[in-house]
Amino acid sequence: MTAVDRLAGRERELAAIDDFLTGVRSGTGQALALRGEPGAGKTALSLRAAERAVPARVLRATGAEPEAQMAFAALHQLLRPVSGLVDALPEAQREAVRGALGLAAPTGGQDRFLVSAGVLSLLAEAAVPDGLVCIVDDFQWVDRASADALLFAARRLGADGVGLLFAARDTAEARHMLKDVPSLTVAGLGAADAALVLAARSAVPPVPDVAALVAAATGGNPLALRETAGLLTPEQLTGRAPLPDPLPVGDGIGAVFGEQIARLPEPTRLVLLVAALEGLGDLRLVLRAAARLGAAADALDAAEAAGLLDIQPTGIRFRHPLIRSAVHAGAGAADRRAVHRALAAESEEAGDTGRGARHRAEAALGPDENIAAELAAAAGLARARGGYADAARTLVRAADLTPDRRTRSLRLKDAAVAAWLGGRPGQARSSLAAAREAAGDSGPSAEIAQLSGRFELHSGDAAEALRTFMTAAEQTAEQTAEQASEQTAGQAAEHASGQTPEQAARARLSILADAAEAASYVGDTDAAVLIGRRAEALPDPGDPADAFLRDVLIGTGALQGGDSHGGAQRLRRALDAVPDDGFDAVLLLWAAAAASLLGEGDVGARFAARAGRVARVSGMVGTLPVVLESTATAERMNSAFALSAALSEEGLALARETGITNSAAAHLANLAVCAAVRGDETDARAYAHEALAIAIPHRLGLRVGVASYALGLLDLGLGRFEQAHERLTALTTAGPGAGHPAAVWGSTADRVEAAVGAGDMEAARAAVGFLERWSANAASPRARALLARCRALVADDGAAPDLLRHSLDLLAGDPGAAYDRARTALLLGERLRRERRVGEARPHLRHAAEAFGRLGAVPWERRALGELRAAGEAGDRAEPAALTTLTAQELRITRLVAEGLSNRDVAARLFLSTRTVEYHLYKVYPKLGVTSRTELARLLA
Repeated sequence: MTAVDRLAGRERELAAIDDFLTGVRSGTGQALALRGEPGAGKTALSLRAAERAVPARVLRATGAEPEAQMAFAALHQLLRPVSGLVDALPEAQREAVRGALGLAAPTGGQDRFLVSAGVLSLLAEAAVPDGLVCIVDDFQWVDRASADALLFAARRLGADGVGLLFAARDTAEARHMLKDVPSLTVAGLGAADAALVLAARSAVPPVPDVAALVAAATGGNPLALRETAGLLTPEQLTGRAPLPDPLPVGDGIGAVFGEQIARLPEPTRLVLLVAALEGLGDLRLVLRAAARLGAAADALDAAEAAGLLDIQPTGIRFRHPLIRSAVHAGAGAADRRAVHRALAAESEEAGDTGRGARHRAEAALGPDENIAAELAAAAGLARARGGYADAARTLVRAADLTPDRRTRSLRLKDAAVAAWLGGRPGQARSSLAAAREAAGDSGPSAEIAQLSGRFELHSGDAAEALRTFMTAAEQTAEQTAEQASEQTAGQAAEHASGQTPEQAARARLSILADAAEAASYVGDTDAAVLIGRRAEALPDPGDPADAFLRDVLIGTGALQGGDSHGGAQRLRRALDAVPDDGFDAVLLLWAAAAASLLGEGDVGARFAARAGRVARVSGMVGTLPVVLESTATAERMNSAFALSAALSEEGLALARETGITNSAAAHLANLAVCAAVRGDETDARAYAHEALAIAIPHRLGLRVGVASYALGLLDLGLGRFEQAHERLTALTTAGPGAGHPAAVWGSTADRVEAAVGAGDMEAARAAVGFLERWSANAASPRARALLARCRALVADDGAAPDLLRHSLDLLAGDPGAAYDRARTALLLGERLRRERRVGEARPHLRHAAEAFGRLGAVPWERRALGELRAAGEAGDRAEPAALTTLTAQELRITRLVAEGLSNRDVAARLFLSTRTVEYHLYKVYPKLGVTSRTELARLLA
């Protein structure tokens, strides 16, 4: 059959592939998925794409069902020809990719995103100079580690000249996996095209009526048409004899292959079964395993002659995946186990213990600790390489084969962790539930409970997570007390769990910190107080990081329990202990929270910004969505609204990729606030409502508060004071999330202004009183400036201007306070104009209007310009700051370049290729009117 006949009726698909290849040749990243039923022609279309890709380099890989749990098996197959380019990658990515591809020993516990980012960079390197087309067939059987890395790259292809073409069966799982990739369904052929296929395979061309009947019966499936044509007589094709009823279609296609296989000699069927279960097409391994079972090498000749196999010196390939399925289905269970044992022995002799363990597991008849331990070791290797999802599956299988309940529970717990790190939250929850059931009363219940709470905190009900953590903390406290009372003078001071008292105290501190985080999400001050007391009961830690964390928990609890002086003192001690270098991103976020509790949001913003930098450098970017919540908020508090939104867009994408639903709610809420500042009512409402749809049922009080605050700020900026007053007051009095301390404090200044605008001076004074109490321990100029501004709003006319001027003085020289300074200048200008001191009012109003214009705060700029005109000056709208003209991606790149990073380092931290960074900078420089990195850094400074 010619290639033309094989592609008959595929003009639409071929045109789409040509467009795909044209994009690659032009230097644009492309991704396309071909989906269809078995035999639809996806492989033929992929082959045509490979032929037409010239001069671009072509890499190919095919998913294999037996390799579906072998981490990075497909990636190794795809990237082996370009593995020599790995040395060109940034260091962290280079080591991750080398470990994933088996080119070096894995460093252990690396983040799966780091491997994915390295794959993207490697593809970009391989695309030089003429482009690169990667074709992955049978994508539904690709191992999850490889699939995750390739889909990560597909979502981030930029100006790289890389094309990713996936071919997959049209199943629900494949549709879900490829949901972000442009897809094309390869459907059945019509009657006319079906006639061409039938004619190419049969002795005589069919008459139109017969072709139409066969096309209808087969659904136009090309494979079914070809196989059916071989079974029809010339008389049937020409209509002189009736067609068989039913035709061998649908499941019958497999039956056709089954009949062909059944007619083969027994040794040939045996070698076919070895090839089917081996899966990779390693001809030498297949022949050695077959020889172990008594089959000679020439046994494959009959299968090749029957057209079932394509044999090359380096490999063996089934002509169609259904042939392998038919071989597997036609073999008895005992025969399959025997083949798996032979393959296990040959794999182990070749040094591949991981594959050997998997074959032994398939041959097992019941629990077997030796096989289970081998599988667990294979999972550990996959996990060390970053293949968490595949490690999770392997650990579940290991647990199935584990006879001891406690060991089975531990393996299921490890499977849950691996699944979570692999971005499979549903699988993680299932494995953890199974671990809890297997543990009974003897398992690591506190550790399982803590993991359950973490999963719940990141993607479920925060209040339930808090309850889980508090229960776990209580259990560990009781266990510690019991074990301490049982120890005698002659006993070693070590717990039955194998922990020393110091390790047990650290474990309790970890659970209490998780509980405190959950309490902050919910806004449960009573829980925070209790957590602080329990932390205080722990012994003084020797580790500085643990001592810092304990001080934060104690200080938070004391402050929220009414001990303002003691709590502030403890938090100050914690912040004074933060080193200039050495803390990880999580600890820096605790420092940001401590500063915010002291009323120093600007100090907290600096810690949050540091946390973002550390998270990017560390390579453990799976935590980045959560870190970016605080980093984006910090940039917003520092008047960098466009950058804040850009970071939240990045965080939102990562949160959705990792399944961290509650982090997605945080980023949506922040995007709503940024849109409210811009006066973009449509976006602000859309983001806020999407955030609330997650946050309310998950009882995320802080996220509810921020999203609701965004709507109140939108009303305030648009001059709808009554609505703003109602919304912002509701944050303190009613509705889901009401009363969350951080949301109440963060909205106080706006609440005061809305109350004054609405004429409710009593509510305004009450809000000022709250801010005075909250800021009693604040020392930063910005915190004192905010308080002075709010006091001015409720002061008499004589005192108000001086308070506003004092606020402006406190903010002088603080570039991050540009928005707050403009808000204060606007209020001062309005107050002076109302007192008919227009000459004094104009400079302040002019400054406010210009600042708002640069920041893109359109409704605030409009209000300032209106006041300026009322003061007798015809103000014009200011040009937005050059940075506000950049796209989100350009902003992220620009900020890192301004910090002094090379293009390669920027690419590594943003999961882009170097070529994409260069492409964006090429557009950024003229937009900003700069010609060098030095000028760019000066502009941002």
